[in-house]
Amino acid sequence: MGGLTIGDPALLVFGVAPNPVKCGFELTVGGGQVYPEVNFTLPPLKISDETWPAVLTHYRTIASDVLRRALSLQVPGIVLEFELLPAMTERPEWGAEITSILRQQMETAWQKSGLNSALRVTPTDIREKGKPPGLRNSDLFHQLLQSFQLNAAAGAHILSIESIGGKELHDQALMYGDVRGIVFALGVLAPRDMAWLWDQITAVCQSHQSLVPGGDSACAFANTAMQLAHKHMLPEVLAAVVRAMGAARSLVAFEHGAVGPSKDCAYEGPVLKAITGCPISMEGKSAACAHFSPVGNIAAAMCDLWSNESVQNVRLLAGNAPEVFTELLVYDCRLMNEATKHGGATTLRNWMVTSDEWLSPQALILSPDATIEIAKAIAGAAGDYSRTVAAGRAALKILRAGLSNERLQLNKKERQWLDRIEREFDALPQDERTLLDEMQETYGGLFDAKSYGLSG
Repeated sequence: MGGLTIGDPALLVFGVAPNPVKCGFELTVGGGQVYPEVNFTLPPLKISDETWPAVLTHYRTIASDVLRRALSLQVPGIVLEFELLPAMTERPEWGAEITSILRQQMETAWQKSGLNSALRVTPTDIREKGKPPGLRNSDLFHQLLQSFQLNAAAGAHILSIESIGGKELHDQALMYGDVRGIVFALGVLAPRDMAWLWDQITAVCQSHQSLVPGGDSACAFANTAMQLAHKHMLPEVLAAVVRAMGAARSLVAFEHGAVGPSKDCAYEGPVLKAITGCPISMEGKSAACAHFSPVGNIAAAMCDLWSNESVQNVRLLAGNAPEVFTELLVYDCRLMNEATKHGGATTLRNWMVTSDEWLSPQALILSPDATIEIAKAIAGAAGDYSRTVAAGRAALKILRAGLSNERLQLNKKERQWLDRIEREFDALPQDERTLLDEMQETYGGLFDAKSYGLSG
């Protein structure tokens, strides 16, 4: 990638990206304002031919509720994200039918009330159902590709995915705390699948006017680590290092056509923004409906879209949950935009950062200073494997410095894990081929080398 687009931590701030993205109905992301990105899903409901009319009713209601609340609060712009459930990707026409419904309601709101908006559509990466996953030539891949094609034709403005290449090995390596396996999954397998898959997604976008290839997310890797750490099943320092390495992986999408806004669950977004200048979507405290995290405020420090992750369409006292979370996001965005308007964006950003920064290793590596360090490490390395290792080393250096200056507090177990991870990184081979040979002996039954373009 060369150097950084943003090399100064002071210039990493919410609402502003060097390469803003125009999309949807006259919406510009990263052009000076933060917009809410509302993400929603069904309540517990089996999806079948019999229940499909009820499913459509839910999505019509969600769109109506969200857009009504946005207009009531005079929001200057909004993004709706439709994350397909597996059944909606396996049967691509189902997902496309919902996309069409959402698009029509958003277009009506734009024409009648001038509400600028964009619709992000995120098919589920159903390829993981194969054992081992058939990433390139399986029926599941062809269903996934058709889902992208049909949703594009149905009116999506932004296409994204949370791809899973490498997850089949990473899950097991993570549970065993196998650093070499984790590095292999993130630095050798995942980037190969990302490069191949994003060439397909970009081609779909290029075949439709004004369709934006948004971005990917290391959700299947780093967010899994974050949640396991939350449950005390993994050390936080390991989750923090996985997060940093996930940034090198997610960057591949931008090298193969993605332009942003990145996915909300990609907490590695600030690193992507520093390297590429793309606008990013983030989630934090307002995503507690979906999961807990130690990064509730700091995640908003550099966002261009602010998301709730996903909320079920269930009834709360005030109204249906997607409408309620629309209001929460709108008020968060109002505060950030007002700070920008009055010259206080940096002050508010710094408060967001310092309120979380030293309370968790996972928060520490999301600070603007840490973001630039990790971004420089990635940009200064050649090749996916080297970039992944460099990102991990940068995270370890940041954590070690925080521990040394006594601002980051770690218990004995976390300190022991930090020492162990550092030793493991020191023992990593210089070239990926050596690691590949080792991993094929250790994990060869879990992944199909040909699915990654590897000869085996």
